[in-house]
Amino acid sequence: MSQALMALALAAVPAAAMTAVPAPVLATVPAAVPVLAASTVVLAALAYLAALFGVAWWAERRAAAGRSVIGRAWVYALSLAVYCTAWTYFGSVGRAATGGLWFLPIYLGPTLGMMLAWLVVRKLVRITRQQRITSIADFIGSRYGKSQLLAGLVTLITVVGIVPYIALQLKAIAVGYALLTQPPGAPPAAAWPWWRDSTLAIALAMALFTMVFGTRRPGGGAGAGGSAAGGAAGLAERLQRQERHEGLVAAIAAESVVKLLAFMAVGAYVTWGLFDGPGALLAQAQSRPELARLLTLGAGSADGRFAWDQWLALMALAMLSLLCLPRQFQVMVIENVDERHLRRASWAFPAYLLLINLFVLPIALAGLLLAAPGSGAAQADGFVIALPLAAGQPGLALAAFIGGLSAATGMVMVEAIAVATMVCNDLVMPLLLRTGVLHRTRRAGTGDLTGLLLGIRRAGIAAILLLGYLYFRLAGEAYALVSIGLISFAAVAQFAPALLGGLYWKGGTRLGALAGLLGGFALWVYTLMLPSLARSGWLAAPGRGDWLLQGPEGWALLAPERLLGLQGLDPLTHALVWSLGVNTALYVGVSLWRGPSPREAAQALLFVDVFQRGAPAAALPGRAAADAGTSPPVFWRGRARLADLRALAQRFVGAARAAQLFDDHARAQGLADAAQIVPDARLVQLVETELGGAIGAASARVMVASVVDEEPLAMDDVLRMLDEASQLRGHAQALEAQQQALRRATDGLRAANERLEELDRLKDDFMSSVTHELRTPLTSIRALSELMHDDPDMAPAQRQQFLAIVVAETERLSRLVNQVLDMAKIESGHAEWRSTPIDLRALLQRAVDTTAEMFHARGAELRLHLPAPAPAPAPTLLADEDRLMQVLMNLLSNAAKFAPAVGGCVSVMLDCDADGCTVRVHDNGPGVPVAQRALIFEKFRQGGDALHRPAGTGLGLPISRQIVEHFGGRMWLEADAAQGACFAFALPWQHSHNASGDKP
Repeated sequence: MSQALMALALAAVPAAAMTAVPAPVLATVPAAVPVLAASTVVLAALAYLAALFGVAWWAERRAAAGRSVIGRAWVYALSLAVYCTAWTYFGSVGRAATGGLWFLPIYLGPTLGMMLAWLVVRKLVRITRQQRITSIADFIGSRYGKSQLLAGLVTLITVVGIVPYIALQLKAIAVGYALLTQPPGAPPAAAWPWWRDSTLAIALAMALFTMVFGTRRPGGGAGAGGSAAGGAAGLAERLQRQERHEGLVAAIAAESVVKLLAFMAVGAYVTWGLFDGPGALLAQAQSRPELARLLTLGAGSADGRFAWDQWLALMALAMLSLLCLPRQFQVMVIENVDERHLRRASWAFPAYLLLINLFVLPIALAGLLLAAPGSGAAQADGFVIALPLAAGQPGLALAAFIGGLSAATGMVMVEAIAVATMVCNDLVMPLLLRTGVLHRTRRAGTGDLTGLLLGIRRAGIAAILLLGYLYFRLAGEAYALVSIGLISFAAVAQFAPALLGGLYWKGGTRLGALAGLLGGFALWVYTLMLPSLARSGWLAAPGRGDWLLQGPEGWALLAPERLLGLQGLDPLTHALVWSLGVNTALYVGVSLWRGPSPREAAQALLFVDVFQRGAPAAALPGRAAADAGTSPPVFWRGRARLADLRALAQRFVGAARAAQLFDDHARAQGLADAAQIVPDARLVQLVETELGGAIGAASARVMVASVVDEEPLAMDDVLRMLDEASQLRGHAQALEAQQQALRRATDGLRAANERLEELDRLKDDFMSSVTHELRTPLTSIRALSELMHDDPDMAPAQRQQFLAIVVAETERLSRLVNQVLDMAKIESGHAEWRSTPIDLRALLQRAVDTTAEMFHARGAELRLHLPAPAPAPAPTLLADEDRLMQVLMNLLSNAAKFAPAVGGCVSVMLDCDADGCTVRVHDNGPGVPVAQRALIFEKFRQGGDALHRPAGTGLGLPISRQIVEHFGGRMWLEADAAQGACFAFALPWQHSHNASGDKP
């Protein structure tokens, strides 16, 4: 093991440094260094790319079947992890090997930025969906009056800043490949002929994959929305759908899982396989002063102090890059299918960043501990592969290489799609428009240009990857991975003032954005890019140091890294302060100096007030936004011909999609056929928006203007149209509010009618029951009275028996009438109440004695369970003794009715505690069915099934519950009774009713 680990230094040197191996290192390395066959590594890489291809193909097939994969919040959150590129996988370890914890700001920035996702990113998503924006260049150009010049400038800055970043990914692949395959003393990859370079083959394979799943058709990915929907919903879908790539996003989510698992596997093996856990690893690192320094915050600075300014600058740069990197804008904004996914991504993506960075510092420390003295930090970018390879774990090393390949390919593919779209829409298309090529093709009769657009984008993808490979071949060895990444981050950060200012400030103008971008980009080139080229050896060597430190021709104030005497900052922070500071100042100053044009003002209203003037969230994507009440205002005036607009749409989106577009619009307008459409401002806007998804907003604006007669707008026209749209929207909202109020009123009336019908049924049941109950005793009384009247010689014993029955039936009749009257008095509030101290034990005993004969006659047993008397002074229970007696009699009568004729048993139990007393009456009868338990206390309801339901009005329990509740208690049916039914009520101690009988 020790000899294998000693090979780490030599295994890392040819790939990471690509220079001659220092003599002291060679002296410590054994002759045999474990490497893998090149064919094995290549086949593994191709197999992984094929697996990604399979995932993308599967996702495309599911989308075609209407079962979108990217419609899940977890897939969206994982796709955001394309932020973690080869820079994260390899470069973070390299930065940790020299700066300790200074790799963290690059990930703390996005973590903090995601806290604002619901405020900022949701607004970006809403705008891009309404405007069918295809890239960050399209967004900025569209915001400032659909400016081709501004979108083109953003594209140029992107290409200049991103090509080195793509080269970084290719370099990472070359580093990993060399670590796995190159034996000691082999020439570096940069010395090979280009046709033997495996990095070129991988770059071409990624280009092919990206072309297949990234450019299926202009204006929408293959899985952009499943099958086309018809009618108003289909129109809304088209209005809200921009270019999406279902298969590619699914592949990116899959590769995010692969690189995370691979990196964590290496970290776990290094921590617990090569060492005895993180404690032992840290202990060994602390025993060496040069490594113990890496565990402090001052490790990133020369003087050992914590450079908080550099830390904050890196965090701010990373936070801005989360929005401004073309690939992040693509996956976070363009590919978003549901705004609600941001809620999960706001915590899931930071959690992913935490997991993938858990083992960065342990891997860096382990590599430095096991490397040859003085050689570790220089080759730290390759520790992720070199450590398991040197430890005799080629399988784990190959898995680590696949993880790095995954991190690189994900970034390259998404970045290539985003940049190629920008190049096509904002550089090539404007050039073709200005040179008249598109107009000549129209006159020549070549109407459909979708093939041309696809060809341009595919050529752009290939060109971008080849430029990245060329940069890698020429300059990739001069700079570490992290340095290249930071330079690219600083370039795209120049978009932040125009992007964020355009979101929240209506006063931002096209001239302000142009001035800011030009000034900021120029200072980025002068203060950061040129010094990096000078250090890499691209600029002339003589006087290079003097030029960087003392300025050109000795003008110290113009020194790139001490501009105007600003000192004490590291080169990156210095460049950010100057470039972003001047960028913001020019953007604000020029915008204030010259206000926005009418078209810029119109676009500003649509962007800044998107939540107030655009379609509501409910309309995205399930509700039609084509009606004037919910769609954003249209700032256009002029004349157009239907045939011209249809022909224009067919040229750029194809005949089928154009026909569907116009058919949907016709149905939304209530027309039978698209030929009946009368061109208006909204139709012109619809066609322009559709074209914007294919060729960009600025180019779409020019193409639509070429086939319509547009009248120029003044600021007053914009304000008038805005006022009209606001009024129309207000009318629509008022109408919708009225409809909702009417719907609520209708629902209320329906519920009231149902309640009335229910009460009517209950009344009928009550009348039927009461009349039946009244008729029964009256019939007995009349029949017996007539018998006694007609037979004066009736035997005294029989007469006495009949008289007893008459008296009993009369009492029964009286009880029935009293119950009805009691219920009416209680509900009307006219019942008389008396509150006196009562002895509940004695009251229960009296109720049991009164009903004992009734239970005896039914053959049922009645049991009374009373607790021991409370010691004096006992708490007082205030209630109406007669009313409580009525409650007890009702409960006991019900229990007697339902107790079985044979073996019937009723238990009366009293329990007292600190809160009050609880009485339970439990019978062993059939119980109350579950479906009737919620209704048992309603008026005119009786429990029991049809076989066991006795005669009665169903008023006993409702009256009893109202009596108990009057005295502050409650009554219920215990649902957990093992057998039969158990009714219970509880009364509190010391209930403060007054003696006058007033209801509280």
